[in-house]
Amino acid sequence: MTHSPPTGARSFTVADFDFSLPPELIAQHPVAERSASRLLDASGSAPVDHIFRDLPALLQPGDLLVFNDTQVVKARLFGEKASGGKLELLIERVLLPQEALDGSANEVVGHLRLSKKPQPGGRLHMAGGLSNGGFDALFLGRWPDANGQLFRLRLKGPADETPYDLMARHGHVPLPPYITHADDADDERRYQTVFARVPGAVAAPTAALHFDEGVLAALEARGVQRASVTLHVGAGTFAPMKTERISEHVMHHERYAIPPETLNAIADCRARGGRVVAVGTTTVRTLESWATTGAVSGDTNIFITPGFEFRVVDRLITNFHLPKSTLMMLVSAFAGHEQVMNLYAHAVAQHYRFFSYGDSMLLARDQCR
Repeated sequence: MTHSPPTGARSFTVADFDFSLPPELIAQHPVAERSASRLLDASGSAPVDHIFRDLPALLQPGDLLVFNDTQVVKARLFGEKASGGKLELLIERVLLPQEALDGSANEVVGHLRLSKKPQPGGRLHMAGGLSNGGFDALFLGRWPDANGQLFRLRLKGPADETPYDLMARHGHVPLPPYITHADDADDERRYQTVFARVPGAVAAPTAALHFDEGVLAALEARGVQRASVTLHVGAGTFAPMKTERISEHVMHHERYAIPPETLNAIADCRARGGRVVAVGTTTVRTLESWATTGAVSGDTNIFITPGFEFRVVDRLITNFHLPKSTLMMLVSAFAGHEQVMNLYAHAVAQHYRFFSYGDSMLLARDQCR
């Protein structure tokens, strides 16, 4: 599935989405309680500072919250080449049997960090290698084609162990590049939503990290409905823009699925006059991909920039994103560029915490476009 930026995006350059961020506002650890983070309510006429557990009072009975139920896998692995050179592998996705060269469920694609790429057929020894309690990875070449930026490997571990088993046993939490500490047990618990269900993401749907059982119970008592989609967030979400012209940027691909009950919940929400509230930009990309193409599952590289016509989402809960990122462009498309830049200035002035472990805001869709 390929989508080009709308014509309206061409009046902007990447520099239009830049802002000054003091390094000390980049959250390195989550707050002690998920719902004790801060929430900037920008859904009304003026922004109001809240605590996240206030969210139920900001929504209306009959609204529908849509979550991304993807589960972050421990996709960062360490190993060495046959020559002894050290390497790091970040698995981007486990290929489906129909995508694998040999029809198995043991092939993966990912990013390799090492001094010299191996030749096809070369063997990598991960986590000590198969003979030392780890597993081996056979290098098969680039993906999705000979010029692809990712690499295809076939994993071989103990009998019956899947790639997900191997990652769970040997892998590390794939923390974003702006988090400077090594992953630990707290990250394993907190860089995961409380409703994560489908393994496959290498980055968390971070707006959903603020929800805990208390907030979910309060939302239910308020009469706010819930539904879910699945989009396996890829490492490309952190990739910097390499072009100054937005229209020249090519988005990364991510796998998604929308169950029939979620489509029914959206239709019911519309029928009763409720609002569809997307929890996170990954949920927005999933719902708007479906609305654009009609496909309830597959790959999407939808690029949402100012000028995009939203068809599903009415409200958005989202964290604060990196300067000049595609996610800044998405939220600017949703709430209006000037509005978003003003909100970010407010957040910096009020010392909100930024990025994955940071605070969030509630946005209304711009009705003036």
